[in-house]
Amino acid sequence: MRSGESAPNKARALITFVGVSVLSGALAAGLAIPLAGFAGVSSEQVVKTVQNLPRELEVEPVAVRSRMLAADGSVIATLFEQNRVPVRLDQVAPIMKTAIIAIEDSRFYEHGALDPKGTVRAMIRNHGSGEVQQGGSSITQQYVKLSLIEKARTAAERAKATEVSYERKLTELRYAISLESTLTKNEILERYLNLVNFGDGTYGVQVAAQHYFRTTADKLTLPQAALLAGLVKNPTGYDPTNNLKRAKNRRDVVIRRMLELQVISMHQANLALKAPVIDRAKVRPVPNGCASSRYPFYCDYAVAKLLTNTSLGKTVKDREHYLKTGGLTIRTSLDPRTQAAAQASINAHTKPTDTAVAAITIVEPGSGLVKAMVQSKPYGNGRNHTNYNYNVEKSYAGGYGGFQNGSTMKAFTIAAAIQAGVPLDYRINSPQQIDLGDKKFRTCTGFTRDPNYHPQNSTKSGNLTMVEAARYSTNTYFLQLSQRVGLCPIAKVASRLGMYNAQTLQPLDQVISMTLGVGYVTPLQMSNAYATFAARGKYCRPLVVTSVRDKANRPIRSPKIECNQALDAGVADGVNKVLGAVMEPGGTGGKLKFGNWDLAGKTGTIQENKAVWFAGYAPNLAAAAVVADANLPYTNLMYGHTLDGRDIRDPTGSGTAGPLWQTAMSGAMKGLPLRHFVEPSKKIINGDRTGLPDVAGLDRTEATKLLRKAGFEVTIANKLVSSPVATGKVAYTDPRTDAGATKGSLVTIYLSKGPSSP
Repeated sequence: MRSGESAPNKARALITFVGVSVLSGALAAGLAIPLAGFAGVSSEQVVKTVQNLPRELEVEPVAVRSRMLAADGSVIATLFEQNRVPVRLDQVAPIMKTAIIAIEDSRFYEHGALDPKGTVRAMIRNHGSGEVQQGGSSITQQYVKLSLIEKARTAAERAKATEVSYERKLTELRYAISLESTLTKNEILERYLNLVNFGDGTYGVQVAAQHYFRTTADKLTLPQAALLAGLVKNPTGYDPTNNLKRAKNRRDVVIRRMLELQVISMHQANLALKAPVIDRAKVRPVPNGCASSRYPFYCDYAVAKLLTNTSLGKTVKDREHYLKTGGLTIRTSLDPRTQAAAQASINAHTKPTDTAVAAITIVEPGSGLVKAMVQSKPYGNGRNHTNYNYNVEKSYAGGYGGFQNGSTMKAFTIAAAIQAGVPLDYRINSPQQIDLGDKKFRTCTGFTRDPNYHPQNSTKSGNLTMVEAARYSTNTYFLQLSQRVGLCPIAKVASRLGMYNAQTLQPLDQVISMTLGVGYVTPLQMSNAYATFAARGKYCRPLVVTSVRDKANRPIRSPKIECNQALDAGVADGVNKVLGAVMEPGGTGGKLKFGNWDLAGKTGTIQENKAVWFAGYAPNLAAAAVVADANLPYTNLMYGHTLDGRDIRDPTGSGTAGPLWQTAMSGAMKGLPLRHFVEPSKKIINGDRTGLPDVAGLDRTEATKLLRKAGFEVTIANKLVSSPVATGKVAYTDPRTDAGATKGSLVTIYLSKGPSSP
């Protein structure tokens, strides 16, 4: 058909072409091409084109929405490119099947792939009315077209699948012929009803029924079915949520067509025509993706984890597509009850308008299951909203990358010290300020020092045991302890418990101040590391996705609970004993203890109060809470920052972050069984006081060799001491306590400067 021809001429040309095509046998009997523009195409061209077409349509699996579930099976989010839930044909109301056939292909069960009679009638009917009232393509043809569009992945492929050309129509025809020879009419109709777009983001009859009428496909009524059947011709134009009048007019066209075909009675038609189109109040929103979830930050993190799973596709793009089209059922570790407790804490202690941010993660010891993840800034792009997840690493989409964690790092120094044989009652004179400028700290690659480092305490000083120093968070104690134990053992313990720089993904820096907080870590890392202590040294990788199943309910390989014994159980028991003292009266966490639970924890405040932490645990759950400045450059929380709508006057781990932790944990622990930490052995508490060799009078080399052979680590004093032993010989060893030293521990040997003067 040539450009510029009038509509009547186009109609006559098409009718002539259909008749010629049928009579000439150019196509299979009964075929016709309902597309204007073919009048200038010869039958020889048509035959040649048809002969060159592929015979079978490779149907792309229908895109089905995926669901993300909480641990209790409740829905966290739906993920889709097309919101679709397929159903069998026997799960569709008969009136729905009648309505769609009446308006789209009334002779569907009588003709083959095409209906020449219906095509010509539709052309005449539509031309006379001035609008498309009745479809010209058969349902089989429409299904083929929708399938080809569904199969298209690139813009070029989509353009090819929708172009206005006789080649496309002939391709659809050939495929339609093939389908009619391999599938029954009912099978074609079932596929069509599950594939077609019903407007307002709904695909397939089941989701459309749920969306517009809050019902299911098998319960659709006549007016409801007529509305849906009318939508498929122009899902946007007839969308009742956009234009109620147009939607009603289209619905009524369907009802009258059904009456014309005598598939409904006059009484049924009159009642249906009077029925309301939709009840806008009952239209169910179509939530898609994590932004529509009740738990958007958790959902985003779970999706980020899924996109690393190669079982879902070779590339991230493939995985994302499968995630939104594969009809997957994704179960997560999120516990709505625990999540609600954490959210209640955020609601009680913060406001979205605060200039400081707060975040809490709760993990189950012994499994690594991430039970809850909340923060004070709501999800979104608006004012006082954020898309950053303050609980997770920067390597994941939306991950913020953590905050410096202050004295919560002391827990790893405690573990390394106990592991090295240092007893819990090991005393160190810990003055209010200490000069470490002349001290070397051993790292994994050598030594480090800082001549200008003069740290001080903000709490109690004195000759303290490890338990007492932890209770008061005495900096000068733990700095001296880390110097004697070495930074390398501390770094190794932290690494085994999942600690690394959450911004650079590199190991934590081994610097002199390591025990006071180093690098950037997340609440997820902190809660999971402390969960290892609660689990008696059993470290488990944090797990948010617990299972993935495809639309046939077959399992898809995904990470499972993965644990290892990262610390000796006795070492973890010792850490629990030390950090348990923090929660006792007089400890920095003493005011945070609740109920009869065994609790352990540690405060953390970084330099200049840019972030404050409380990380703590019971045998059942572990949690970390942080309050921080999240704007670069970070500033002191004392100046110009608010929390819960009030100025932060004295930010501390116990007083600022602690209440967030306490409210969340006390709520989350309700109903859980009462469990207790294991009391550490006497050896852990007091040390093994046997086996220290007598090395007095030996030279340094001999003394060192003998001590190491007996199972002790050795350091040499930096200065000589007075002793009745010859110059250059060992005067005595430092037994750490008056009772003696512990095998495996670090002892110091002192050299004599010669006999005392008479």
